[in-house]
Amino acid sequence: MKNIEYAGFWVRVGAAFIDTILMLVFIVPIMVLIYGQEYLSDTSSYYGIWDFIFNYLIPAIVVMLFWVYRAATPGKMFFDLKIVDAETGGKITVGQTIGRYLGYYVSIFPLMLGIIWVGLDKRKQGWHDKIARTVVIRQIDDVDDQAF
Repeated sequence: MKNIEYAGFWVRVGAAFIDTILMLVFIVPIMVLIYGQEYLSDTSSYYGIWDFIFNYLIPAIVVMLFWVYRAATPGKMFFDLKIVDAETGGKITVGQTIGRYLGYYVSIFPLMLGIIWVGLDKRKQGWHDKIARTVVIRQIDDVDDQAF
Protein backbone atom coordinates (compact mmCIF):
# COMPACT_ATOMS: atom_id res chain seq x y z
CA MET A 1 0.00 0.00 0.00
CA LYS A 2 1.10 3.58 -0.40
CA ASN A 3 2.50 5.67 2.40
CA ILE A 4 0.02 8.51 2.79
CA GLU A 5 -0.27 11.90 4.37
CA TYR A 6 -3.67 13.32 5.26
CA ALA A 7 -4.30 16.69 3.60
CA GLY A 8 -4.62 19.41 6.21
CA PHE A 9 -6.79 22.47 6.53
CA TRP A 10 -4.73 25.10 4.69
CA VAL A 11 -3.84 23.03 1.63
CA ARG A 12 -7.53 22.18 1.29
CA VAL A 13 -8.44 25.88 1.61
CA GLY A 14 -5.94 26.59 -1.18
CA ALA A 15 -7.48 23.89 -3.36
CA ALA A 16 -10.98 25.25 -2.72
CA PHE A 17 -9.77 28.75 -3.63
CA ILE A 18 -8.43 27.51 -6.97
CA ASP A 19 -11.69 25.66 -7.66
CA THR A 20 -13.73 28.76 -6.80
CA ILE A 21 -11.69 30.98 -9.12
CA LEU A 22 -12.03 28.45 -11.97
CA MET A 23 -15.80 28.25 -11.48
CA LEU A 24 -16.13 32.05 -11.39
CA VAL A 25 -14.14 32.41 -14.63
CA PHE A 26 -16.81 30.34 -16.38
CA ILE A 27 -19.96 31.30 -14.49
CA VAL A 28 -19.72 35.09 -14.10
CA PRO A 29 -19.53 35.89 -17.83
CA ILE A 30 -22.53 33.64 -18.51
CA MET A 31 -24.52 35.25 -15.71
CA VAL A 32 -23.68 38.74 -17.02
CA LEU A 33 -24.82 37.69 -20.51
CA ILE A 34 -28.10 36.42 -19.09
CA TYR A 35 -28.85 39.08 -16.44
CA GLY A 36 -26.75 42.06 -17.56
CA GLN A 37 -24.08 44.14 -15.80
CA GLU A 38 -26.32 44.74 -12.77
CA TYR A 39 -25.68 41.12 -11.83
CA LEU A 40 -22.23 42.21 -10.68
CA SER A 41 -23.40 44.99 -8.40
CA ASP A 42 -26.86 43.93 -7.21
CA THR A 43 -27.09 42.48 -3.72
CA SER A 44 -29.92 40.08 -4.56
CA SER A 45 -29.12 36.57 -3.49
CA TYR A 46 -31.26 34.94 -6.18
CA TYR A 47 -32.06 36.02 -9.72
CA GLY A 48 -34.08 33.14 -11.13
CA ILE A 49 -33.85 29.70 -12.65
CA TRP A 50 -30.64 30.39 -14.61
CA ASP A 51 -29.01 31.65 -11.41
CA PHE A 52 -29.88 28.36 -9.73
CA ILE A 53 -28.71 26.26 -12.68
CA PHE A 54 -25.35 28.02 -13.15
CA ASN A 55 -24.51 28.75 -9.51
CA TYR A 56 -25.76 25.59 -7.81
CA LEU A 57 -26.71 22.75 -10.14
CA ILE A 58 -23.88 22.83 -12.69
CA PRO A 59 -21.11 23.33 -10.07
CA ALA A 60 -22.50 20.40 -8.05
CA ILE A 61 -22.52 18.14 -11.10
CA VAL A 62 -19.05 19.24 -12.22
CA VAL A 63 -17.52 18.76 -8.77
CA MET A 64 -19.06 15.31 -8.32
CA LEU A 65 -17.96 14.23 -11.81
CA PHE A 66 -14.39 15.27 -10.98
CA TRP A 67 -14.58 13.29 -7.72
CA VAL A 68 -15.88 10.19 -9.48
CA TYR A 69 -13.51 10.24 -12.46
CA ARG A 70 -10.38 11.92 -11.07
CA ALA A 71 -10.79 11.54 -7.28
CA ALA A 72 -10.10 15.27 -7.04
CA THR A 73 -11.14 18.68 -8.32
CA PRO A 74 -8.62 20.77 -10.30
CA GLY A 75 -7.56 22.55 -7.09
CA LYS A 76 -6.90 19.26 -5.33
CA MET A 77 -5.06 17.95 -8.41
CA PHE A 78 -2.82 21.04 -8.34
CA PHE A 79 -1.69 20.04 -4.83
CA ASP A 80 -1.53 16.27 -5.63
CA LEU A 81 -4.45 15.55 -3.32
CA LYS A 82 -6.92 12.75 -3.76
CA ILE A 83 -10.25 11.83 -2.15
CA VAL A 84 -10.37 8.16 -1.15
CA ASP A 85 -12.50 5.78 0.89
CA ALA A 86 -11.54 6.19 4.55
CA GLU A 87 -11.57 2.44 5.24
CA THR A 88 -9.86 0.98 2.17
CA GLY A 89 -7.98 3.87 0.61
CA GLY A 90 -9.69 2.95 -2.65
CA LYS A 91 -11.88 4.82 -5.08
CA ILE A 92 -15.01 6.42 -3.64
CA THR A 93 -18.45 5.34 -4.80
CA VAL A 94 -21.10 7.50 -6.42
CA GLY A 95 -23.07 7.27 -3.16
CA GLN A 96 -20.08 8.58 -1.19
CA THR A 97 -19.72 11.37 -3.74
CA ILE A 98 -23.32 12.48 -3.29
CA GLY A 99 -23.10 12.15 0.50
CA ARG A 100 -19.87 14.13 0.56
CA TYR A 101 -21.34 16.96 -1.51
CA LEU A 102 -24.51 17.17 0.59
CA GLY A 103 -22.31 16.90 3.68
CA TYR A 104 -20.74 20.24 2.76
CA TYR A 105 -24.05 21.89 3.67
CA VAL A 106 -23.98 20.17 7.06
CA SER A 107 -20.37 21.33 7.47
CA ILE A 108 -20.90 24.99 6.60
CA PHE A 109 -24.19 25.91 8.24
CA PRO A 110 -23.14 25.79 11.89
CA LEU A 111 -20.55 28.61 11.59
CA MET A 112 -18.34 26.55 9.24
CA LEU A 113 -17.51 24.24 12.15
CA GLY A 114 -17.54 21.14 9.95
CA ILE A 115 -14.93 22.70 7.68
CA ILE A 116 -12.81 24.00 10.57
CA TRP A 117 -12.94 20.45 11.97
CA VAL A 118 -10.39 19.46 9.28
CA GLY A 119 -7.76 21.37 11.28
CA LEU A 120 -8.67 19.55 14.52
CA ASP A 121 -9.20 15.96 13.40
CA LYS A 122 -6.34 13.42 13.51
CA ARG A 123 -7.23 12.15 10.01
CA LYS A 124 -7.99 15.71 8.80
CA GLN A 125 -11.62 14.84 8.09
CA GLY A 126 -14.29 17.50 7.88
CA TRP A 127 -17.84 16.56 8.79
CA HIS A 128 -18.56 16.04 5.09
CA ASP A 129 -15.71 13.49 5.00
CA LYS A 130 -17.02 11.73 8.08
CA ILE A 131 -20.55 11.60 6.65
CA ALA A 132 -19.29 10.11 3.38
CA ARG A 133 -16.55 7.98 4.97
CA THR A 134 -13.79 9.64 2.92
CA VAL A 135 -10.37 11.15 3.56
CA VAL A 136 -8.29 13.54 1.48
CA ILE A 137 -4.70 12.40 1.09
CA ARG A 138 -1.43 13.33 -0.54
CA GLN A 139 0.41 10.31 -1.85
CA ILE A 140 4.05 10.33 -0.86
CA ASP A 141 5.68 7.12 -2.10
CA ASP A 142 5.29 3.37 -2.44
CA VAL A 143 6.02 1.32 0.65
CA ASP A 144 4.86 -2.08 1.87
CA ASP A 145 3.40 -1.00 5.22
CA GLN A 146 -0.32 -0.68 5.91
CA ALA A 147 -1.39 2.97 5.48
CA PHE A 148 -4.96 2.72 6.69
